[in-house]
Amino acid sequence: MPANQTLGYEIADINLASLGKKRIEWAAREMPVLASIRDNFAKTKPLAGKKLIACCHITAETANLALALKAGGCEAILIASNPLSTQDDVAAFLVKEAGISTYAIKGESTEIYNKHLRLALSSSPDLIIDDGGDVIATLLSEFPEQAKKVIGSTEETTTGITRLHSMEKEGVLPFPAMAVNDSLTKHMFDNRYGTGQSTLDGIIRATNILLAGKTLVVVGFGWCGRGIAQKASGMGCQVIITEIDPIKALEAVMEGYRVMSLEKAAELGDIFVTVTGGYHVIDTQHLMAMKDGAIVCNSGHFDIEINLQSLKEKAKSIEEIRPFTQEYKLQNGKSVFVLGEGRLINLAAAEGHPPCVMDLSFANQALAIEYLIKNNGQLKPGLHKLPSQIDFELSELKLKSLNIQIDKLTDEMKVYNNSWKSGT
Repeated sequence: MPANQTLGYEIADINLASLGKKRIEWAAREMPVLASIRDNFAKTKPLAGKKLIACCHITAETANLALALKAGGCEAILIASNPLSTQDDVAAFLVKEAGISTYAIKGESTEIYNKHLRLALSSSPDLIIDDGGDVIATLLSEFPEQAKKVIGSTEETTTGITRLHSMEKEGVLPFPAMAVNDSLTKHMFDNRYGTGQSTLDGIIRATNILLAGKTLVVVGFGWCGRGIAQKASGMGCQVIITEIDPIKALEAVMEGYRVMSLEKAAELGDIFVTVTGGYHVIDTQHLMAMKDGAIVCNSGHFDIEINLQSLKEKAKSIEEIRPFTQEYKLQNGKSVFVLGEGRLINLAAAEGHPPCVMDLSFANQALAIEYLIKNNGQLKPGLHKLPSQIDFELSELKLKSLNIQIDKLTDEMKVYNNSWKSGT
């Protein structure tokens, strides 16, 4: 910890640190790319003298990112980006063993979350890692003077980038923001393979149901939806896709999935998963049309995709029958089961993405922070992507860690590829 940093924290139980250490070390075994960046940061100290706040899911994978950032020389403050995603033992390790200020408690209220968010922003950061856009939105609306000091921010969610696009369009984003989610080595792997596996993991842990033979409805066929559909199909589900984008809907048809309106799918599904980032995509009419015993969950960033308020109004009673599983007994005699309070099911009921895929995502985050510092004063305010060369370098590092070798172009191939003279 830098000599001038005062360690602050609000966590569940600092005595859980030893358990957190084991969890973090286990994850680190699957994160060799981030480890190489951490080693380089320890030598070059690119973040020296900088203050950084990170609003993230406080998991073992995030802890490894935090350790890499600390190795780079920065003073870091971590806060939870979701009330149900914090691993309390990891938070304890970050405070007790790593000396990183951490404000995160699994199950924390919205009021506590907002308190932590504003406490972090009051530290006047130079850099921000955001997850969903709440930090930047609060900074601009409540701490406008501090926004002038910020070198830049990073964002790794589709939801957060959508919000940043809106800020940029309105001309209120005063600094460069790196759209980490737009990097190929982020969304093609994290969103697809990470969300695909961890979402089903969360559903199974919350319910202990057999997926084979069930009809699973995926609401949204972006990269996350693709991953969930692929994994569910592989486990024997009959998969239905609902979409508003005709191109994505057509792609889903070509992938072999049934595609229809949500109004029609509502009557057929056993399990519903939202991954759109949109507001009330599963609404009252859909909930009322579902069969008795339908299971509904969300794997998008915010808990707004399912109209839970309407469901509560239609319910005669609400009972938690298993951890993260609530039964809504409706006035029409049917029951709907909601998982994880409509929050990210993969982090509420499970452990989130496996560390192997987060290795690439957090490598992008670390390099994006370094990129902002190296290009301080040269990047215009607004959204930016990391250079595509970084995607290739990270992919090569990952393949090397997996002991996989690929082919290379010969000199003759390079000449042919760069010439317009050769042909039939």
